[in-house]
Amino acid sequence: MGVLWTNYIFLLAWCCGLGFGSPNKCDEVRKVFQLRQIGPSQLLPLSPRPGSDLQVCMSKNLTCCTKKMEEKYQVAARRDIQNLFQTSSISLKLLISRYVAVFQDTFEILLRQAENHTLDLLQESYPSMANRAVAPVRELLTDIGLFLLGSELGVDDFVQRFFDALFPLVYNHLITPGLGDITQGYSECVRSLSRDLRPFGGVPSLLADQISRSGVSGKLLLQALHLGIEVINTTDHLQLSRECRRGLLKMHYCPHCQGLTQSKPCMGYCLNVMRGCLASMAEIDTHWREFVHSLEGLSARMHGPQDLEQVLLGLHTLLKDALGHAVKNGPQLSAQVHSLCGQPSRKPAHSVSIQHSSSREGAPLKAPVRVSGDSLTVRRRDFLNSLRHYRTYYGGLADQLCVSELASGDGLSCWNGTDTVKSYTLRVVGNGIKAQSANPEVKVKEADPVINQIIDKLKHINQLLQGKSIPKLGSLDQIETGSGDAEGHYSGDCDDEDGCAGSGGGEVKRTFSRVSKLSPDVTGDHKHHYNHPPPAEDSEMEVRSRSRRPTGAIWVLILPCLHMLLAL
Repeated sequence: MGVLWTNYIFLLAWCCGLGFGSPNKCDEVRKVFQLRQIGPSQLLPLSPRPGSDLQVCMSKNLTCCTKKMEEKYQVAARRDIQNLFQTSSISLKLLISRYVAVFQDTFEILLRQAENHTLDLLQESYPSMANRAVAPVRELLTDIGLFLLGSELGVDDFVQRFFDALFPLVYNHLITPGLGDITQGYSECVRSLSRDLRPFGGVPSLLADQISRSGVSGKLLLQALHLGIEVINTTDHLQLSRECRRGLLKMHYCPHCQGLTQSKPCMGYCLNVMRGCLASMAEIDTHWREFVHSLEGLSARMHGPQDLEQVLLGLHTLLKDALGHAVKNGPQLSAQVHSLCGQPSRKPAHSVSIQHSSSREGAPLKAPVRVSGDSLTVRRRDFLNSLRHYRTYYGGLADQLCVSELASGDGLSCWNGTDTVKSYTLRVVGNGIKAQSANPEVKVKEADPVINQIIDKLKHINQLLQGKSIPKLGSLDQIETGSGDAEGHYSGDCDDEDGCAGSGGGEVKRTFSRVSKLSPDVTGDHKHHYNHPPPAEDSEMEVRSRSRRPTGAIWVLILPCLHMLLAL
């Protein structure tokens, strides 16, 4: 009898391990489940159990997973892959964001330099009117800055307004200097004649043309870069299809149900899943390559009249030509003004010195001396050299993620979606929508509509960058980044279509900073925090159900063993 019981106990222990290995493997699954903060440990069974209720991680063997665990695993798989999207794009987003910030900082330096050069010229060559010209010069440069950063200001209008304001000063101090300044009424009459008399020759038209050409090129460059950041933000938070989410769950976490917590997917298997998930994103590749190439083409054209730096730093030279033309034609201009406005009406001479002393309080500060590295041209060239390395980013993202992060190394055992094997034997498909018709792992029905919108915007900006249509002064419409709400909240539970209705307790809140249009935060923009809410308390029915599971699982294991003993 003692021998019989010894054989019974031995056979029972052997049977309990059939198809699953060591019975303590669920303990390892529990550790990983808690370490990765996938969900509450109460969801795990105490021992391996049949997985007849599972929808994706189905297996003939006993499993450490329950339906609730499977739902949590699906949320985790989606979170993990979007983390990888964001991590892989960080360097590209930082590159563009930093250049936008550098471009704007350098542009502000150029504006200050242009102001100082212009006012220095006036102080040295025309000191009698220099202080009075400070306000018009600053207003002109402010308008140029607003124009570049997206304002709807008309270039011809604000340039002409500058020269209109300058003409009474030139008339008063250079053409017909007197003991006192002309009165306000007479000054307004002189101002009103500026456009008809054209005292500055063709300089106003030339300056407006140079600002328009260089400003539109600079504005278009900024618009393109902002669009580039929007494209990255959108693809970082792209909503994954149902088939993709199931494929990711099967690839990442279904091995855990078999106790294989350290297993990685085979390379071919990973490529099929990721190329299926990123099929729509791969369609961006052609247009992103063209985007990088078009930026290089625009940069090549930004010289001479289209070089913003050259135009700004040459402003004082054009102004010198304009004033020289007015002085040269002074007698003729004086006669025309006299015939239309009458003899000059002047203020008492004693008020001049008071106005001059007060106007000096607004004298500009000197800008710091620039080095060659601060040149917009040099900065732009360095940026494009770096951006060129990312021209294949969207076409190679699936492969990059598998090779660098997800898949098992060569020669190692790997997960093929069902079991651990030496190699993946199914066909590996290519990138893009068309190639997915033969994908054995993820079924792709059609292109994502959000991706189609991105592609349309890239096509439009590429046409503008290539000079195929005239850009509007306004900025491009913003691309919505992801399909979450404005606060960046995403539903964590799988949807009804996945068979997860009523699961509850699976919301994942994502907090992420977006790159600012005018002042990108290049240091804190890419820190992503994932906050998991505490698990909701289980209902009484769930507690009772869970308390009965270990007993049921034991009898499932023992009954086959009893049948074998009776057969003996």
